[in-house]
Amino acid sequence: MTGEHQALALLLFSAFVAVTLGITTWVSSNRRGSAEEFYAGGRLFSPMENGFAIAGDYMSAASFLGVTGLIALFGYDGLLYVVGFLVAWLVVLFLVAELVRNCGRFTMADVVAARMRERPVRIAAGTSSVTVSVLYLVAQMVGAGSLVALLLGGTSEAARDWTVIGVGALMVVYVSLGGMRATTWIQIVKAFLLLSGTVVLTALVLVRFHGDLDRLLLTAAERSGHGEAFLAPGLKYGGDWTARFDFISLGLALVLGTAGLPHILSRFYTVPTARAARRSVVWAVGLIGGFYLMTIVLGFGAAAILGPEAVRGSNAAGNTAVPLLALDLGGGAGSTGGTVLFAIVAAVAFATILAVVAGITLASSASVAHDLYASLRRRGGKPRSEVAVARVAAVGVGVVAIALGLLARDLNVAFLVGLAFAVAASANLPVLLYSLFWRNFTTRGAVWAVYGGLVPAVVLVVLSPVVSGSPESLFPGVDLQYFPLQNPGIVSIPLGFLAGWLGTVTSAEVPDEARHAETEVRSLTGAGAA
Repeated sequence: MTGEHQALALLLFSAFVAVTLGITTWVSSNRRGSAEEFYAGGRLFSPMENGFAIAGDYMSAASFLGVTGLIALFGYDGLLYVVGFLVAWLVVLFLVAELVRNCGRFTMADVVAARMRERPVRIAAGTSSVTVSVLYLVAQMVGAGSLVALLLGGTSEAARDWTVIGVGALMVVYVSLGGMRATTWIQIVKAFLLLSGTVVLTALVLVRFHGDLDRLLLTAAERSGHGEAFLAPGLKYGGDWTARFDFISLGLALVLGTAGLPHILSRFYTVPTARAARRSVVWAVGLIGGFYLMTIVLGFGAAAILGPEAVRGSNAAGNTAVPLLALDLGGGAGSTGGTVLFAIVAAVAFATILAVVAGITLASSASVAHDLYASLRRRGGKPRSEVAVARVAAVGVGVVAIALGLLARDLNVAFLVGLAFAVAASANLPVLLYSLFWRNFTTRGAVWAVYGGLVPAVVLVVLSPVVSGSPESLFPGVDLQYFPLQNPGIVSIPLGFLAGWLGTVTSAEVPDEARHAETEVRSLTGAGAA
């Protein structure tokens, strides 16, 4: 990239950082310092505001950079991510949003602990939530590194690494100073910028092809080198039975994982009522649905205009397809229009990453402080403020995410998010659904459901081609590959549900009928909700 690209993109990105830091400073100077303020923003956001924030939280680097790149490289098979990410919200809307808002206060563990022994349940749920959050954060760090590599011409690995560290530092500042209120407003601003930028790029792609979608798809297929196979299933996931099972596994993870993501669940506590939580999801589905329809156009547009080889040449995983497309649509390298459009898209992508990592870091630090610290601290000792512990936890989570982000720099960000979804669907969703809908569910069942999904999911990822055994692995020089699939969902999700059932039926604990009845009434009516 030319010096003009770098300077303008960095200027726009710096402006966004300055605005968001200003929001954080203003919020931190006006906060009351309570746990409700830090974790839930005082529950003062309207459904529309929270809907924009949910959309801003969900439309991550995986959506904007990774999904578009996968469509550009693999055509039809890349659409699996779009379908999975969007259909997942039906599970959230009908099974989770309103009930979670009524039963909990700040975290997923609140819902489960309402009718179980608190300590073991909070430790298990907190551990799972932090694991999912760190995996999700790694994807955002990889996206940040890919953007900077493109911005600097791919010449400086050190600059790429320092960018990952800088993003991690900023997310810690946002969370530590501003809490949920600052994070929410950052996500609202980011959602508006991302949707605006995506609308402009989609319009330019359609103008290039005179609004003819058939011509767009046929051109993409022709330039792909695969012909009509580019527009049919099987290019990425149809080579053999292993690839087909990977396809099913990924689909299960994407559709079921959203309802178990800690940073999504925490957003339902920022509105005053369960009805507002449900309306927030309706707003979010509309915004997210429109966005994903546009990413389909952008993905095939990148394939038709740039060609998969150009996309792969810039970044092997396809993470830079959108910025390259913007450069071409604006007039090409060296043109003023191309420079401006590229800079705007790069800045919006950076904004996307910063807003998402802030939300995830807040959710994980809340799990550490509200669930793990509160359960593990010594009785009789002087307790520290939960908010103070959460701020320290934000630093720790940031350090871990930065370290893993530096390791995973060459993997596709949408693929990395798929792993986080698989862990969320395996560990968090079973315990959440059992707690809400199964009268006889016990404490042992809850703990077994979490660990019965979490441990297999993590172990299978470690033993998969993602970590070792192939040139694209995190550790290509090591071979610990014993599990053939890249996504563990097809095995670990059923194991999570099975472990929860087995733990319950083998437990000597007598289910507390009164507490279940109280939870059921509260979840359905909102009576007594925080």
